[in-house]
Amino acid sequence: MLFRCLCLLATASLAATAGARPPMPLEPIDLPPSVQQGVDLIYIDPEIAPAIRQRDALAKELGLSNEVGGGVDLLIPMNPLYTQLRRGLMSYRASWSGLPQVKIDAGPALKAGATGERVALLRQRLGLGGTGSFDPALDKAVKAYQQAHGIKPDGIAGAGTIASLNLGAAHYERLLMINLERARRLPSTSERGRYILVDAGAARLYMFDGGKVQDSMKVIVGKTASATPMMAALIRYASVNPYWNVPPDLARTLIAPKVLSEGLGHLKAERYEVLSDWSPEATVVDPKTIDWAAVAAGKEELRMRQLPGRGNSMGDIKFMMPNDYGIYLHDTPDKALFGKDERWISNGCVRLEDARRLAKWVFGDMPKGSNPDAEEDIQLEKPVPVYITYLTADASSKGAQFRKDPYGRDAALLARFGPPKELAAR
Repeated sequence: MLFRCLCLLATASLAATAGARPPMPLEPIDLPPSVQQGVDLIYIDPEIAPAIRQRDALAKELGLSNEVGGGVDLLIPMNPLYTQLRRGLMSYRASWSGLPQVKIDAGPALKAGATGERVALLRQRLGLGGTGSFDPALDKAVKAYQQAHGIKPDGIAGAGTIASLNLGAAHYERLLMINLERARRLPSTSERGRYILVDAGAARLYMFDGGKVQDSMKVIVGKTASATPMMAALIRYASVNPYWNVPPDLARTLIAPKVLSEGLGHLKAERYEVLSDWSPEATVVDPKTIDWAAVAAGKEELRMRQLPGRGNSMGDIKFMMPNDYGIYLHDTPDKALFGKDERWISNGCVRLEDARRLAKWVFGDMPKGSNPDAEEDIQLEKPVPVYITYLTADASSKGAQFRKDPYGRDAALLARFGPPKELAAR
């Protein structure tokens, strides 16, 4: 039943068909009612949707619409990530699903040298038999389990590891199914043009050409409160030497308090200016005329922008894919953030580890404007599709590997199908 329900999400959200809201908000933005965010893509540019819809129609004609986790890719070209995840599911079933699904009682962390009933349960759960101590074989098995399930592989069966084991293999098979459904929406290997794939779950960008990955880089994506939406759009132009239009909430919480404590010199030092409104015809306003205390208190809203050049939060270039959600790819001067594991910190847009490298791939070279102190749009002769998805599982020759779910989308989707069968107590 789970597999059929997941497939139905391809065409209509359960919230829309049932007239009910999801059990928790999946996005802080308004979404089309037919979109189940967490699985589907929002098609900003309809012209990039037909190939995927034609493939879905073919799958339906061949009776493969409900074959979640099956070998659809053996008959119909699919995205390479789908094939990897399908193989990962097969590997997971071979490695973990056949083990005794027994429940381990909560208690102190178990580690090398430990003995007792809970160690016996842990040994049984990991297929080593129910007798013996926490020996090197169990240490190796615990580390292998942790590695596959996104837990620090320290060989210590603490509360997190025990909780994961007690979820059971069926829970993780469901997660792989959800990720297979996400991968099912992506372009197939038969689509030979160039496109960009952003995986917000891994905070990574991939450049595809000829159905294969040509290059990749780290990215920074939206924090939980401003999650980067799953969408498909076309990069139509790039803005070089861009302004940074400051979000009103940051003008209130970040800039206005600085002005109140440091004076208007803060604006000059950071190269900010105030504009009259959000229209293209907006004019620059004298900051002396602004009631900065009212702005800081949230009583007045300002349009502010940071001038191009040194320290600009947009860096040297923005890749523009016009959409109502204000999402685009952009450079950033703060490269140190890419050395960190936690890269879910933006206001929704995608910050690039190496914008110049992407620009060279998209344009053939880094586009240049006529004036380094003025924003200028450079049109792209042939628009490049961008697909933003969200994967919380990966697969390689070593099998399936699970990742964190920073946006909480998996939990919201799994909740629709009820909990899997509880593990049996011994």
